[in-house]
Amino acid sequence: MDERTQDVLRGLNAHLRADLEDCYRDLHLHPELSFAETQTADKVAKRLAVLGVEVATGIGRTGVVGLLRNGAGPTVLLRADMDALPVKERTGLPYASMATALDGTPVMHACGHDMHVTCLLGALTLLAGRRDRWSGTVMAVFQPGEEVGSGAKAMVADGLYDRFGKPEVVLGQHVMPIPAGKVAYCPGDALAATDALRVHLFGRGGHGSLPERTVDPVVMAAAIVMRLQTVVSREIGGTETAVVTVGAINAGTKDNVIPDEAELLVNIRTYTEDVRSRVLAAVQRIVESEAFASGAPRKPDISTIDTFPVLRNDPEATSRTADAFRAVLGAANVEQMPPAMASEDIGDLATALGVPLVYWYFGGADPAAYAAAVEKGTLADDIPVNHSPTFAPVISPTLEVGTTTMTAAALHWLQTP
Repeated sequence: MDERTQDVLRGLNAHLRADLEDCYRDLHLHPELSFAETQTADKVAKRLAVLGVEVATGIGRTGVVGLLRNGAGPTVLLRADMDALPVKERTGLPYASMATALDGTPVMHACGHDMHVTCLLGALTLLAGRRDRWSGTVMAVFQPGEEVGSGAKAMVADGLYDRFGKPEVVLGQHVMPIPAGKVAYCPGDALAATDALRVHLFGRGGHGSLPERTVDPVVMAAAIVMRLQTVVSREIGGTETAVVTVGAINAGTKDNVIPDEAELLVNIRTYTEDVRSRVLAAVQRIVESEAFASGAPRKPDISTIDTFPVLRNDPEATSRTADAFRAVLGAANVEQMPPAMASEDIGDLATALGVPLVYWYFGGADPAAYAAAVEKGTLADDIPVNHSPTFAPVISPTLEVGTTTMTAAALHWLQTP
């Protein structure tokens, strides 16, 4: 580790760690859904103001931008997403969320965005405390709406770069169910594109005792679900990559009433435009054909809920940043990983300007529990993954490592005075 980075990271002392842990528990206890992150944004803005950071709120509806200016040099964008998920928490933690949305939907930080926010606040605290060791501008972007794939675009459309300047690089990170203390990265195509669809099926309702007088949309939906399982297995080549998931089926209110309508929520993940086009066409063909075969009175409505682009890490920039991680964490704790089928919208922040993107992962799983699960072959059972109601990173050393990586990455791109 170079002396400059070492000097800045010395600020991650017991006092700051305790403060960040309190911040994390508070954010975890009070999650908010996409574009409803008002309390979270307010807490972030107040902390930034204490640090002497220029603060702007309401960017892209609920986003926050903080500018830490420190003389001449490059502008580096550090991003953390803020939104939570409509999931009922089952971690049993003393700071577990009991929050609900206005309509009563349970809300939980089931993807670790509370950890992302806390780590970025920690990195800004360290950088603000040692301005003598770097020069340039840190643009801290606390982004709403990542879970619906439109928060980054919303901030860009709201004048993010026209109002606050243009960065030379976009940096971001995500906590994952790998051992805390470990960091992983993937140059090039790292995360898949996503298309989320709502399929509205139309039948003809009636009494359960008279099925011959109805067109049952529940049976129609079931046939579609089963048929969609053949898209990847029979229409996508073995060397190609795609995932098709039906995440929800909504229909009916009573056991002896055949409803008029049914709804499917479908999630599609791909890496290339060719495969994406073929999968989308296959899904439409199957949905419409099954409805026709069932005698549906109307064609189904298929609408897009949200989309995510393929996340492409700039290979050279990623390699350079990974070297910075090795310098502070040791080579044994930093490794390259293969592409994954998850999705992220941070790429929109980089492609809007055509600047490099570097996006990496840091571990949040208890190292001892992870090692034991690997040894027993029970990783899938014992280590909760993101979006699970039992997902909760261990606070330490997850928080320290996430703060360290964000700080080290920023310093690598900022200028030495």
